Amino acid sequence: MTHPAITCPWCGTHYASFQSNCRNCGGPLPAPEAAGPTPAGRPAEPPPAPRPIPDSYARRLMLADGWSVAAGVFTLLGAIFTGLGGALTVALITAFVGLPFLGMGLVFLGLGGAGLAWRYRLARRTVEVLRHGTAVLGEITQVEANYSVRVNGQHPWLIGFHFPVVGRTFTGQVVTLNPPGPQLQPGQPAWVLYLPAAPEHNALFPHP
Repeated sequence: MTHPAITCPWCGTHYASFQSNCRNCGGPLPAPEAAGPTPAGRPAEPPPAPRPIPDSYARRLMLADGWSVAAGVFTLLGAIFTGLGGALTVALITAFVGLPFLGMGLVFLGLGGAGLAWRYRLARRTVEVLRHGTAVLGEITQVEANYSVRVNGQHPWLIGFHFPVVGRTFTGQVVTLNPPGPQLQPGQPAWVLYLPAAPEHNALFPHP
């Protein structure tokens, strides 16, 4: 028996046969029988927890995050300025030039390192939601391109959604570099994963 081709819902990579995780991004691939929409037209329900989301997927999320990219640039500049300033300071004759460079480099390193640590914690939390979150059917409410920011030469997309939890309505949003397809448009149903103890920690499934 042959199975239809599988498309990774996380990064769009195509596979001729089923495997448990995408070789490109590490995200879990849907089983063949769950790869398409349900007969009622709703998106396919997420598999039960725990889902096989690898820890490396957090780094994949950071590559599409403008704050992470900016923090990385600050860290790189900090390393360059610190190295240059340190070298100039060691050579006593140029210490008066090296000290400002060294100070600036340390500031950039501190800001960049703190920014990377902050965004990595958020990415790890998203992985935790995708791995263990409870599924509920929500609705896409907003799809906008952020033309004021470019990440890897692309404008990120902001996708907002809301979902019900025990009689309350919670909202969430995700940022992606992948142009949203017709299933990710305002008014469309979408599966949301959330942590029952903290529904404000949530994510779309599959993550765009």
